[in-house]
Amino acid sequence: MAAAAISHLRRGAQRHALLCLSLSRRRFSSSAASPLAAAARRLLSTTVDAGTSSSGEHYKPPPFDPFRAATLSPSAPPLESPPIEDEPPSSPPPPPDEAVASEAAHVQATLACQEVELEGLKAGVEAMKSREESPEEKEAWWLLGRAVVNYCSSAVGTLAANDPSTSQMLNYDQVFIRDFVPSAIAFLLKGESEIVKNFLLHTLQLQSWEKTVDCYSPGQGLMPASFKVRSVPLDGNSEAFEEVLDPDFGESAIGRVAPVDSGLWWIILLRAYGKITGDYTLQERVDVQTGIRLILNLCLSDGFDMFPTLLVTDGSCMIDRRMGIHGHPLEIQALFYSALRCAREMIGVNDGSKNLIRAINNRLSALSFHIREYYWVDMKKINEIYRYKTEEYSHDAINKFNIYPEQIPSWLADWIPVKGGYLIGNLQPAHMDFRFFSLGNLWAIVSSLATQRQAEGILNLIEAKWDDIVANMPLKICYPALEYEEWRIITGSDPKNTPWSYHNGGSWPTLLWQFTLACIKMGRRDLARRAVEVAEKRLSDDKWPEYYDTRTGRFIGKQSRLYQTWTIAGYLSSKMLLDCPEMASILICDEDFELLEGCACSLNKSARTKCSRRAAKSQVLV
Repeated sequence: MAAAAISHLRRGAQRHALLCLSLSRRRFSSSAASPLAAAARRLLSTTVDAGTSSSGEHYKPPPFDPFRAATLSPSAPPLESPPIEDEPPSSPPPPPDEAVASEAAHVQATLACQEVELEGLKAGVEAMKSREESPEEKEAWWLLGRAVVNYCSSAVGTLAANDPSTSQMLNYDQVFIRDFVPSAIAFLLKGESEIVKNFLLHTLQLQSWEKTVDCYSPGQGLMPASFKVRSVPLDGNSEAFEEVLDPDFGESAIGRVAPVDSGLWWIILLRAYGKITGDYTLQERVDVQTGIRLILNLCLSDGFDMFPTLLVTDGSCMIDRRMGIHGHPLEIQALFYSALRCAREMIGVNDGSKNLIRAINNRLSALSFHIREYYWVDMKKINEIYRYKTEEYSHDAINKFNIYPEQIPSWLADWIPVKGGYLIGNLQPAHMDFRFFSLGNLWAIVSSLATQRQAEGILNLIEAKWDDIVANMPLKICYPALEYEEWRIITGSDPKNTPWSYHNGGSWPTLLWQFTLACIKMGRRDLARRAVEVAEKRLSDDKWPEYYDTRTGRFIGKQSRLYQTWTIAGYLSSKMLLDCPEMASILICDEDFELLEGCACSLNKSARTKCSRRAAKSQVLV
């Protein structure tokens, strides 16, 4: 395991060196203009090159290689690109020997820092094992252990809920990928990593299963929403049985919606497992590398969209019912950004992965600028929108999405504090969803999708509007609720998503662990402790419900399952993270300033092109 850890650290340093080398080459003189012009389309692309082989020194492509799927026929004419000119170098490049020595020194320093971090995380795990637990924590651990699901005598996940008060389990007796993440974090922090490893590998095997809805098959990299362990007769023998995993890719889900967030959470959890255990051999396995690439191929594929955000349908994430989040919901964008950051650390560096890493870097830059620039609202921004001119037709339009000022809801002007702001829930042409969605905003902080100033503003808003977002139970999944005619039109009169219930303004205790992570990252552990204290007063007595109803979260949800596993695991993870905040590093991503420095489009002086990376960096420094 130690050798694997060193190998992983060296791969991380290689990726850093690859990025630095790419940036330094772009600062050379204009003699490189011709080859750059020929490759402009490829450099600016945020998708995987269709002609790139996935093979490499440590990688064998799957039977169907998605990276060789033809998007253009061999006889198709070449794409035209605008002429590209290099900017004059700000300073002459260093001599080759000096550059190599500097790079080697940086690699050694990076290795040393990462090795120190690994030792610190291992020490943190040992401290977790010996910490004193409250009665509520002891009960929670007992309940979490009771929810563990075994497959072929090995633990592979936890049930969504283990409620003895109901006989209608629906799909709550299955292992959900998104639901298992807080359980996995709790197990990892306690040093029980085997169940997480088994979960990662078994869900990876399910990724390759055939999946169809009405004779149509979705993308090969799709991860299941959930799976269930079933016993089936062995070769027709009614007396002998074998266990099988039965996945649900959305074929059985309400509305038949594919779980876009499952693959993103899987990548995030894979990175966390490697960082806390030092077992990087799992990430280096051929099947795991293939799984990462298949997920990224789905996310980075070409489409008709003009924006770097992922376009999804309603119900494709934690909010898995119709709630008007179709389009580019913040939750998906924050998880997408986080998964790209995590995947970039884990992808093996070889000739077959260079184009993929380039596509990831370009997409990260464009996505961060887009969210920071267009999703952020505070009092100043809302006032700007209030004065927007519409029907602008130019490359320099201020109101780029043709947002009508009348869309600003009446509640917003009095609700948003003077100091604070948040990232809106969705953005599309002529539409801004001004609702506050907790998960998307919190994970934007954790992944550094939000700038430092924006992250501080989000927590300031939560603190200022504590009675609305936390009140009697943390945290509101969204605020405010859809009511009256708006509820009827947007939800289709959903009887489960009535105002201030379930996904429509309900309070979800599982969001506590994500809130804790965000507070730790921003140095606001006092806020997280305050929220945990609120939850502790009720969760055990209320039998660990899935969600709470009413505007202030006073009632247990009318259809809430009891002994909901991610409620239990979210509480345990929050308690352990607060006692040892250094452990939050397994999930947190810091701002990547070097990524903002490099940009192929900075070589393009066309009036039609705007450099998103430079604008993004200006946002970071504000």
